[in-house]
Amino acid sequence: MTITQLSTFLKIVEMRSFSSAANSLGYAQSTVTTQIKQLEDELGCVLFERLGKTISLTASGERLIPFAEKMLQLERDIRLDVTDEENPAGVLNLGVSESLCINRLPRILMEYNMNNPRTEIRIQFVTHEIIPDLLQKGELDLVYTLNPLFKDERIKILHKKREKLGFYASPDFPVAKKSICAEDLKELPLLLTGHGCNFRHMLISHLESAGISPKIVLETDSKEILKQFAINGLGVAFIPDMTAEAETKSSKLKRLTWKGPDFPIYSQVLIHKDKHQNKAMNSLVEMIK
Repeated sequence: MTITQLSTFLKIVEMRSFSSAANSLGYAQSTVTTQIKQLEDELGCVLFERLGKTISLTASGERLIPFAEKMLQLERDIRLDVTDEENPAGVLNLGVSESLCINRLPRILMEYNMNNPRTEIRIQFVTHEIIPDLLQKGELDLVYTLNPLFKDERIKILHKKREKLGFYASPDFPVAKKSICAEDLKELPLLLTGHGCNFRHMLISHLESAGISPKIVLETDSKEILKQFAINGLGVAFIPDMTAEAETKSSKLKRLTWKGPDFPIYSQVLIHKDKHQNKAMNSLVEMIK
């Protein structure tokens, strides 16, 4: 069997279609069909049930998936690590939280690209709940995330740094010069991240424990939209401090004085516990540190 055959197999699994997989990979459909037939012949089993235009995985196909994922991961590791040169060549798949891309990650990547010109970094935005599975499957090599401290037996934390969340409003907003507490959030128009965001969960849990129903006027995963609404006086945004550095410096936003508890979050670099740390990954982790 070949890496190409296994890669084609996983693409078919992902897209549930031979023709869609062929289009995605830039192959003729006959090429994809031939690759899978050769793989089935070598393994001595059928990987897909073909029922007209519909396909489904057989039990053998299901069992092959984790092995194929590991083989492709090993191939990427070899290209990035088994080299006589200081600068490895290959692809590094990085999962990242959107907040870190606003000002911190671009500077890191510029430096990384200068020092590692033969390594291509492919970025995927990730949310907290999908990170363990993506690392487990080998779809991501590393994750750079902003969340509460990650606790999962499958995950190893390579680096962590305490960060802060804050309430931000226009300097002209009525409460901009006052201190605010949980009780004030009954009436203040809040600009919050979406339901899948841990920042929001932390705040809402605190308010619910105090018996307070907040006045939420906007929910979006985009920190840029939250900031723009706050700048225009439409509410108070609850966002990471790092995402509002430029606006605070230019006096477009003001960090409100909060008389409540801290909301502990960390920027973290995560890896699967069994993942081999190659040269390309170690270089990026050091730059993040």
